[in-house]
Amino acid sequence: MGTLSAPVPEEPDMPATEGRIASAPARVALVGVHGFGTHHLHNLERLQHDGAVTLVAVADPNPPAAGALPPGTGVFGTLDELLAATPALDLIIVATPIQTHAPLALTALPHADLYLEKPPVASLADFTRLQDAAAAAGRSVQIGFQSLGSQALQAIEELLAAGEIGTLLGISATGRWVRDRAYYKRSRWAGKRSLDGVDVVDGVATNPLAHAIATALRIAGARTGDDLASVETDLYRANDIESDDTSVIRIRTTSGLPITCALTLCATESVEPYVTLQGSEGTAVFHYTEDRLTVSTAAGERHQVFGRLDLTENLLEHLRNRRPQDLPSGAPLISSLADSGAFMRVLEAIRTAAPPELVPARYIDWVGEGDSAHPVIAGIEDALERATAAHANFSELGMPWARPSADGADTLSLSAAPLSTVPLSTVPLVTGRSGSALAARLSPRPYLHPVRSFGGVTVTDHLPADHPWHLGAGIALQDVNGTNFWGGKTYTRAAGRYEERPDHGRIVQLAARPETASPAGVSLHQDLSWQAPDGSELLRERRTTRAGRVDHRTWRLDLATELTAVVDASLGGPGSNGAAGSGYGGFFWRLPGCSAADVFTADREGEAAVHGSVSPWLAWTAEFPEGAASLVFAAPAEAPDPWFVRLHGYPGVGSALAWDRPVILAAGESVRRSFTVWIADGTLAPAEAGALAAAR
Repeated sequence: MGTLSAPVPEEPDMPATEGRIASAPARVALVGVHGFGTHHLHNLERLQHDGAVTLVAVADPNPPAAGALPPGTGVFGTLDELLAATPALDLIIVATPIQTHAPLALTALPHADLYLEKPPVASLADFTRLQDAAAAAGRSVQIGFQSLGSQALQAIEELLAAGEIGTLLGISATGRWVRDRAYYKRSRWAGKRSLDGVDVVDGVATNPLAHAIATALRIAGARTGDDLASVETDLYRANDIESDDTSVIRIRTTSGLPITCALTLCATESVEPYVTLQGSEGTAVFHYTEDRLTVSTAAGERHQVFGRLDLTENLLEHLRNRRPQDLPSGAPLISSLADSGAFMRVLEAIRTAAPPELVPARYIDWVGEGDSAHPVIAGIEDALERATAAHANFSELGMPWARPSADGADTLSLSAAPLSTVPLSTVPLVTGRSGSALAARLSPRPYLHPVRSFGGVTVTDHLPADHPWHLGAGIALQDVNGTNFWGGKTYTRAAGRYEERPDHGRIVQLAARPETASPAGVSLHQDLSWQAPDGSELLRERRTTRAGRVDHRTWRLDLATELTAVVDASLGGPGSNGAAGSGYGGFFWRLPGCSAADVFTADREGEAAVHGSVSPWLAWTAEFPEGAASLVFAAPAEAPDPWFVRLHGYPGVGSALAWDRPVILAAGESVRRSFTVWIADGTLAPAEAGALAAAR
């Protein structure tokens, strides 16, 4: 039974949804007064004070505290009881657990228009049922994605139309929040994929940080399920729950725009989530909880904070101006049920995905005590940044706690013989990746990562946030007949600067043949095809990678390449196209972040002195995250190519095939280069580095 201290009279002779709220306050009922329902209570109190609504009744099995409701508000335990005792409602607001949305919404629609909290429902099938029911009842449904009411969205639409950040290349959403054990003990449904056989889908992407995905989709213009070409999920959990608390959701629209959402509830600290627009001439970052927009271009940076339209007021305005069916309806809904179709396509992909992978305990640091403790996943902040920059998932990034990537199948491991007294590394020393799943803008290609020392020190990096197209160790060129096989922007002589161009090629592995070269080493032979964006073949490559033991602290990696022109070919890069000192291209090794780094040759030391020099060898020593290690690079025997070195902007070493002029090949002609890299634990002195190179 409900209680009513002072009945609110029904307006006489006034239909429920046409006309009444044009002349009198809208009669509103709220289902769910706790949790986010308290937000609606406060908002309805404001609107009632302004004369826009009358809160007629509420329904909740747990009644509100005394004094929480306006005088005269009916209180009921269920929606059925409320509807039986409360005629002529204009609007019902449902702010209840996810798994109750579908039955409550279907019950409400014959009686009133509906405001339904996000996510609309817990399955695509229920979403279809809800759409059909709304259409049959002639009702309007607003979904509670409050961020979509931000007036910043209109400003974003305008800056994109004006080309302020150039061509939109991609969108990412980043969410880093902290949730403790108590968060998952607040209710039976918290953190569940299903409850008593009913879908719940209470994960990071579908509930706490669902606005990140919904906002990114709206900016992309993706409203319905048909606006999406694909949805991929990479789901994990650090908490003792069923659903995901850390995930990458990778979406591609039918227009080809990538949207990557990297989200966690296992961060070191909570920060405001944000959506990033990646443009060819700049970026725009939208902190949607604060309605704050930052636009960065070559012209500088500007900041602006916007207002927000209230979704309940928007729905009331929509209903207030609604006329008979032969006339146009009122104000358009900001977050209509129909426009939630794209989000529901994402939710369905999460619902039907394999259960989230449990992050091993050794990669989790629990901060705090008891129910106040919260998990922090090792390296999660860096992983989120890399994922959104490269549009990659955690597996592709090679996070140690992630599922193994299918892209790391070709592994070179050293045999103990004949040096059986030498301890072996417990992990593979070098892994070859095909790179086939990488985003087109990264110029997908085979590469080596991770490369490790005997002591387990990782000495390569890939997909770093600063240059996501830097891929471990391998061979790449920025300009082969106008095709970019390096990734990122292209430097052209005509423009005299780096430009975003749709010129990215890919290097496709045709065949791979691993073999044992000797009792102390192994090798991998690859046949590769360098293909332009249209699929035409420009170069054919034969690449051999060989690993062999040197002594108790050092092993040797040999990489030889033979590039054969399929058509007349010009092999170049920024240096050969006029960018002085930027002659990278050919062999390149991206190192991970390190400290106390030193780079030197036999007669030079430091980045400025070594960069652009010609020397038979170059050494790099540093403290890496796992410990000290040294690398000694031997120049190719075939030609005195200059060294390309970066130490301060990012750590990288290359041997420049086309430092300041291109290599010209007629069809059928080849160019060959062979390199040796010694990887040693500890810090090598110049004499030790020189001795290794001399023994090549």
